[in-house]
Amino acid sequence: MIKYKLICKDCETTFDSWFSSSKEYEKLKKKKFLNCHFCNSLNVGKGLMSPSVSTSKNNLRDIDSSSEKYREIKKTIYKYQEFIKKNFEYVGENFAYEARSLHYKDKKKAKGIYGTATKKDLNELKEEGIKAEILPWIKNTTN
Repeated sequence: MIKYKLICKDCETTFDSWFSSSKEYEKLKKKKFLNCHFCNSLNVGKGLMSPSVSTSKNNLRDIDSSSEKYREIKKTIYKYQEFIKKNFEYVGENFAYEARSLHYKDKKKAKGIYGTATKKDLNELKEEGIKAEILPWIKNTTN
């Protein structure tokens, strides 16, 4: 499903409408099935749309933390975190330095590493051909 903001070019009324796909919108437009609900004009087109993107951490409060899907995802993340803690060495904020050490000095470690890094550090590692992944990490607040 895709949502478009439509505008009547005659009366300048704007309204939203859902379509199964962008092709569906084009098909309905071509067959002249799109009309303004205010003035009944067929002179309707797409307006500018901005994606609905969460821009702050406050929007995360809107997530229903009691939903089953949320609990399952959180449980899966905890399982990954436990696996990482058991099988990798925590290097804290020295992640970028340690990753470079492993890569350039061809160090052989018994364990891989995990830690924290800035977006800038991660971009620099990527540019140097050093693979690093970002994983969600949440604190277990249950007792």
